[in-house]
Amino acid sequence: MTEHFDVVVVGAGISGIGAAYHLQANSPDRSYVILEGRARLGGTWDLFRYPGIRSDSDMYTLGFGFRPWTDAKAIADGGAILDYLVSTAKHYGIDRNIRTGHRVKRADWSSAEALWNVVAEHDGAELRFTCSFLYLGTGYYDYAKGYSPDFAGAETFTGRIVHPQLWADDIDYAGKRVVVIGSGATAVTLVPELAKQAAHVTMLQRSPSYIVARPSADVVANALRRVLPARAAYAVTRWKNVLLQQYFFRLMRRHPAKAKERLIDMVRAELGRDYDVATHFTPRYNPWDQRLCLVPDADLFAAIRNGSAEVVTDTIDRFTQTGIRLASGREIEADLVVTATGLVIKLMGDIEVAVDGVRFDPAQHLMYKGMMLSDVPNFAIAFGYTNASWTLKADLTANYVTRLLNAMRKRGMRQVTPRLARPVEEAPFLEFTSGYVQRAADRLPKQATRKPWRVHQSYARDLMALKYGGIDEEMEFSNPVRDRVA
Repeated sequence: MTEHFDVVVVGAGISGIGAAYHLQANSPDRSYVILEGRARLGGTWDLFRYPGIRSDSDMYTLGFGFRPWTDAKAIADGGAILDYLVSTAKHYGIDRNIRTGHRVKRADWSSAEALWNVVAEHDGAELRFTCSFLYLGTGYYDYAKGYSPDFAGAETFTGRIVHPQLWADDIDYAGKRVVVIGSGATAVTLVPELAKQAAHVTMLQRSPSYIVARPSADVVANALRRVLPARAAYAVTRWKNVLLQQYFFRLMRRHPAKAKERLIDMVRAELGRDYDVATHFTPRYNPWDQRLCLVPDADLFAAIRNGSAEVVTDTIDRFTQTGIRLASGREIEADLVVTATGLVIKLMGDIEVAVDGVRFDPAQHLMYKGMMLSDVPNFAIAFGYTNASWTLKADLTANYVTRLLNAMRKRGMRQVTPRLARPVEEAPFLEFTSGYVQRAADRLPKQATRKPWRVHQSYARDLMALKYGGIDEEMEFSNPVRDRVA
């Protein structure tokens, strides 16, 4: 049997749940199903279980625009975020359309039928679906594994080595010597949390990242909730945070030297003048060449000050039986090593995509408005901002897709395809120097230097273009027929 839906959404995380809401609200005449490969909804917030897992964006922007975040904490822990996603799906009846344990393996577009043929695996059996529009809310990384370099001598280490993505309940770090390898968002989250029970925690980094302390609670938001209805307080706080973030982002990009000096001065204020901030907290790149790391309530700095954690900046020579020997000759003893060394980018998960029998290679296509791909019909993918929260762009993407669906129905068209009208100058899809981006650069689609092929990292600009702007710009609406396809 083959089931048909107007829209198949892949993934029941933030992107998929948001897409379902917009479909129900804006295109209620369209049927949809969400196919989720894991046993539960939640995506990232169900997958990651390492100690201290939390948001690295405030929940007034990481939360949905249509569902107020009402907890006192703006920087929320993973469990609270998962509860928020579960309650949102239940509140809007979205959970009734989610099929967990359905891992999508293939998707083939047929212009002759103007349909996607989707194959999913469930309990060892293949299930088939067709849909008029395919929407991927699969995230941007490989859920099965994280990135771990090949460390010399790792097999001789008598302790345990674990990547945070594969954290297990049986990992005991109480009273143990722990080394966390890495300097990104995961590392700065893990270190202060592990330090609460471990004998000592060392954050071992090859090079520093920019780290910014911020209160976990939003004083303005909590004050507004006392005088305004929840939805109004949420909307005001959301816009406040969006505008402030965009302002500081542009300011830092315009004046990188001053921004760098200010960010480092803030760290020095936390750790004192005697601390070697130049070595351990002064990156070699400019602010926002990589994403800034957020530490709520300065918890990382507090752990360093009280001696339960330290930062070591060096390169690894090799693992030994009892720890890690560094290039400098120093050896750090460890019982547990956590490799917070990054993610593996997989833009569409493990789905094999083909268009009219030709296998799809993302690297050969341009991103259209940061969500669709050149010459790929009836297809969109949710991809969030690199300089702000994921959900801001995912919400706009889902809303834009419903505008396309409604226009197709009104015009009596079955197919909508981004088409390049004139030559463009290509550019990398993600203008980031982070290792996980650079490792995948040759497998990612490109963007261009002009709209609508330019991927803007600006919520205000995208809001005007995607929610209120036109939909015909280099977009082809068509009704393909069998003879024409042949």
